[in-house]
Amino acid sequence: MEYIPAKSIVNRTKDPSWFGTEYNMNIYRGCCHGCIYCDSRSDCYHNEDFDRVKAKADALRIIRDDLESKVKVGVVGTGSMSDPYNPFEEKLQLTRRALTLLEAYGFGVAIATKSDLIVRDADVLASINRTMPAICKITLTTCDDALAAKVEPHAPSPSRRLAAVERLSAAGLFTGILMMPILPFLEDRPENIRDIVNRAADAGARFVYPALGMTCRAGQREYFYRKLEEHFPGQGLTEKYQRRYGPRYECASPKARALWEVFQEACNRRGMLYSMGRIVTASRRGHETDQLSLF
Repeated sequence: MEYIPAKSIVNRTKDPSWFGTEYNMNIYRGCCHGCIYCDSRSDCYHNEDFDRVKAKADALRIIRDDLESKVKVGVVGTGSMSDPYNPFEEKLQLTRRALTLLEAYGFGVAIATKSDLIVRDADVLASINRTMPAICKITLTTCDDALAAKVEPHAPSPSRRLAAVERLSAAGLFTGILMMPILPFLEDRPENIRDIVNRAADAGARFVYPALGMTCRAGQREYFYRKLEEHFPGQGLTEKYQRRYGPRYECASPKARALWEVFQEACNRRGMLYSMGRIVTASRRGHETDQLSLF
């Protein structure tokens, strides 16, 4: 494991509306899941060796000092730039020990991950959840293990992720699905959307939050197109993206409006939350916090 320097790790977010996160925390840099669409590959993040995971040196001391310096407690998001449950975390346990620090200092947490390793820390998350929100967000763009093996080649399969949702939900944790990105021309089918919602509901998820499309910018775009040609040869997918989106950053599915209606109907039928405001409110229900008024 390579360690890189850091001055601060727990930092204020610009917009707390994203799952109610007032702070952000990334202990690792880079990711080895190999997702062909990852926005964090973009040139603007200046991470040329993105597929190589690095950890921030002396991370736990820095996190402790950061938390001690905060005037106000809040929910700390993690998983925005690097999965906190990469394979190295199983041995290093930096994420687990960071969670124990959040608990000790009275902070909540909102975790985004594609890994079922999060289940290991259900005990710490349950302790946090006694006084502050502990939100578990599992990313799922398809329930098809074979398709996922092409677009997210080194991440745990959708079947494993859904099993993790079931175990976290059974432990009483506020758990749901990040249904993003839904890749145009690959995953933007009504049956895929319904399948994700239904499988999530069957596993006990409380919410599904969608993005019916993807982002695409310099660095990320070139890698994505290269992998489309590698994993889906002869399907003309690169040409479809180039004709439809050109250099655009936001690449909404051409079927986004119709898919939203399918998604909304499926969520309403299964009793799933999908509005950010309602998700945040539900995650904080039962926790005494003056930040609920923000939403």
